[in-house]
Amino acid sequence: MPRFRAILDTMPAYKAGKAVVSADGRSHKLSSNESPYDPLPSVLEAVASAATRMHRYPDPAATELTEALAERYDVPAEHVALGAGSVTVAQQLFETVGEPGAEVIYAWRSFEAYPLLADLSGVTSVRVPLLDETHHLDAMADAITPNTRMIFVCNPNNPTGTVVRSAELTAFLDRVPENVLVVLDEAYREYVRDADVVDGLSVYRERPNVAVLRTFSKAYGLAGLRVGYLIGAEPVAAAVRKTMVPFAVNHLAQAAAVASLAAEDELLERVDAVVKERDRVRETLIAQGWTVPVTEANFVWIRLGERTLDFAGACAAEGVAVRPFAGEGARVSIGDPEANDTFLAAAAAFRNA
Repeated sequence: MPRFRAILDTMPAYKAGKAVVSADGRSHKLSSNESPYDPLPSVLEAVASAATRMHRYPDPAATELTEALAERYDVPAEHVALGAGSVTVAQQLFETVGEPGAEVIYAWRSFEAYPLLADLSGVTSVRVPLLDETHHLDAMADAITPNTRMIFVCNPNNPTGTVVRSAELTAFLDRVPENVLVVLDEAYREYVRDADVVDGLSVYRERPNVAVLRTFSKAYGLAGLRVGYLIGAEPVAAAVRKTMVPFAVNHLAQAAAVASLAAEDELLERVDAVVKERDRVRETLIAQGWTVPVTEANFVWIRLGERTLDFAGACAAEGVAVRPFAGEGARVSIGDPEANDTFLAAAAAFRNA
């Protein structure tokens, strides 16, 4: 029998959101925070054109995409690093600091991949409980030790949708030593409408130990192609590039991402529509009697405790897949109006029962 790392015996596998089908054939997948819209025609055209060259290896440096991102955000190309989705860029980040004794701090509950990536990289996780469903930044600062190498701040937070605002983030960063990397995980940045939530890119320009993590999977609707990126100071981006698997961002993904940046105005109109539905869903849930924190992402969070799995089962019976976290709560993505209405009816029925 081959011998494997001992950590594999204790760590759970990542669980992706599932689809369900009701008895009458309805199926609404609200478990993975995906865009409810089909790809834009211009993006499909770019992918179709790129497909004629898929017998060739992709550009390992993703030069065109890197330059497009640098131009879009007015940053040096040397400050951009790519990966196959932001979760893979996060894995690359963990690999840059991963060695015995190193510690990485993050809120909990937050993005569920963080503990898995920490375990795989060999670092020690330091989980700081949420306060009122959002990051407890004072406690996170208190948790810093000489062994701390990196801190993740998921903003908006997955799965609660809550945000860290400008003044509290500044106060927190002032307490973080300059040799500790702070990663602002902004996978849902495009959905933020709270003007007091600072854009991480403005922070990184002033603080060399801050880097920003973003993705094309959510607002840009490229979840199936896997493109994520980091923007940070040159030493940070260079370290992340060193840990990238060669050719990780495939040729079709690169073409689609470049085309998506060119069609950004049209894409962001879709984001506005999702935000309107998000607000409608939250307001309806509150009217039903649920407690739902203010969310700046493309999902809502309902803390259900021991009723979580029952709630998810009731939704599944109506053909709605949600993302349950057993014993804690359920995260529900915002879909199209029909999907949202079906979910809201299921939530009302469960509440009344």
